[in-house]
Amino acid sequence: MDQASFERTAPGEHETTDLSGTAERFARLAVELHDTSGVQETVQAVVEFALQALNCSHAGVALSVRGGPDIPAVTDPVVAEIYKFQMDSREGPLVEVMQGTTSILVTDTATEQRWPDWAFKVRELGVRTVLDVPLTTSGGTIGVLGLYSTKPDAFDTDDEAIAHILARHASVAVANARHDESMAQAIDARKLVGQAMGILMERYGIDGDRAFEVLKRYSQDTNTKLRDVAQQLIDTRKLPQS
Repeated sequence: MDQASFERTAPGEHETTDLSGTAERFARLAVELHDTSGVQETVQAVVEFALQALNCSHAGVALSVRGGPDIPAVTDPVVAEIYKFQMDSREGPLVEVMQGTTSILVTDTATEQRWPDWAFKVRELGVRTVLDVPLTTSGGTIGVLGLYSTKPDAFDTDDEAIAHILARHASVAVANARHDESMAQAIDARKLVGQAMGILMERYGIDGDRAFEVLKRYSQDTNTKLRDVAQQLIDTRKLPQS
């Protein structure tokens, strides 16, 4: 994907060509996201596309996970620093967008009044314009696509429209990648439990139902995930101490 394909032209004979070119590249992105094998690879493709499709200097994705936002992909360490500042201070547009479904545009960090400490920090890092767009599914907001520019008032209405389209593609892709990873983990867990049950059946001459009950009891007594109990038995040939 080349930057020239997204450059603006004056309204006229080239406008339709530019729009069709952008649509074609979004179609290619959709195929690329479909072919990615995991959340990390998916969001990395999204932020790299953002650099080519929009007038941004940096881009990043923060995802909502247990324990707080995760930062799986950034195009520059500056973005990770901006995200971390907001996570630690609980101040800034990322926090607001992660809790809602509406995007936030900061046209110039030099004049931003809503989050003064955040604005000062971001401006110190050389960023003047920020656009945070939610990644949403039917279940709510699952993350934020952050777009950054070293120039003030860098994003026009076309940039915002493209950012929202990109966010919709990313939302679906991330949700699918997470589902695939969860399914793979579940399959892996079943295999581990099956192996552990086999060890117990052979050692103590019990049937499968009894072996599973033993694993489940140790899981409950030690407040350990069933998968981890099985893994410990496979690795050490011992059950965890209750």
